[in-house]
Amino acid sequence: MRRAIAERLVAAWASDGIVARALAPLGVVYGVAMSIRNATYASGLRRVTSAAVPTVSVGNLTVGGTGKTPVSAWFAEQLASRGVCPGIVLRGYGADEPLVHRTLVPSAVVVTDPDRVRGSARAVERGARAIVLDDAFQHRRAGRTVDVVLVAAEQGLSSRCLPAGPLREPWSGVRRADALIVTRKTITSETACELARGLEARWGRPVAVMHLAPGPLRRATGGEAVGPSAPASGARVLAVSGIGAPAAFNGQLVATGFDVAPMPFPDHHAFTASDVEGIVARAEGCEAVVCTLKDAVKLIPLWPAHAPALWYLSQAVRLEAGQGFLDGLLDRLAPMTHP
Repeated sequence: MRRAIAERLVAAWASDGIVARALAPLGVVYGVAMSIRNATYASGLRRVTSAAVPTVSVGNLTVGGTGKTPVSAWFAEQLASRGVCPGIVLRGYGADEPLVHRTLVPSAVVVTDPDRVRGSARAVERGARAIVLDDAFQHRRAGRTVDVVLVAAEQGLSSRCLPAGPLREPWSGVRRADALIVTRKTITSETACELARGLEARWGRPVAVMHLAPGPLRRATGGEAVGPSAPASGARVLAVSGIGAPAAFNGQLVATGFDVAPMPFPDHHAFTASDVEGIVARAEGCEAVVCTLKDAVKLIPLWPAHAPALWYLSQAVRLEAGQGFLDGLLDRLAPMTHP
């Protein structure tokens, strides 16, 4: 039921048809409510509690699919490269996110807690000396040194708030951000940079561009990169994805050269043994099953020995524009030390 409702809403947003228009008044009410809520924090009526260490929030204005997990991991890696133990604090909506962060940044202290203030304190107690708040732009109670907002180039710039559109709050909210990052998967760099220039001109904030590029296929059990047993370019693969933007994932596989049979699930889907049976049945005639790392960490314990090989498409975060001001933001979190 939840999956069907989510799919219908996404389809309605994309088509901008009668359903989206009928929901428009509710979207206006929601947007006004969020603006009032933000005003209470801006005026000091609601308290903001900062962590004991520098903190960066990586968030967005829309629901799902902007790349918060890989970009949050990128910030944590940058902090680690500066000699600072990073803490990654997230809500923990779905068991996949903390497992993914522990895989991507083994040196990070990963804490899941819907209360980001409490979670940040726990991370500091465990040794974190800088905090990355994954998906906390709307979690205003947790103070932050730097606020970064992601915009997915593939999603477009909707003006409607939930439930009439994907916005969690009106676009005016970006005024409290220190910077924006346009993320892209399948859209060209030129198009993403053009979007970045438009956002910078409209909102007066510096805008970087990051390519969430497809990396090598990795075997889900073991993590080794592409080898002789990996599906070759042109092979028929079943693309399993429980993420916010399955079309972008499928597009990456197509661009890599695979013949893709898509099998999407809702974002953060909790896979069951029955789901796996369905996946294995659908994989008949395919050379392999390919998913995201986010899905692989949940599928591995359920994957039967007789099933086709399970692979995941790794992601590489490549900064294409904005290196200078992002270095400046990182200096506020973990100043570079020079001998």
